[in-house]
Amino acid sequence: MTKEQLKKKIGDRVKALRQEKGWSQSDLARALKKDRQAVEKLENGKVNPTVYSLYEVAQVLDIPLSDLVGIM
Repeated sequence: MTKEQLKKKIGDRVKALRQEKGWSQSDLARALKKDRQAVEKLENGKVNPTVYSLYEVAQVLDIPLSDLVGIM
């Protein structure tokens, strides 16, 4: 798997989990104290998120980090 493919898979996972909660990108951004564009870039695989930023996403979505990155 390439770096670009991995970023896209993580982004798709974040989007799916966000939608399962019925949240908009703005809702997730507010919970993360970030702007909506940051969430959009994450979901579209345009950024290379740090482990800590993924941990923050997992925390606000109330899931273990392993559920977020367990995409292999």
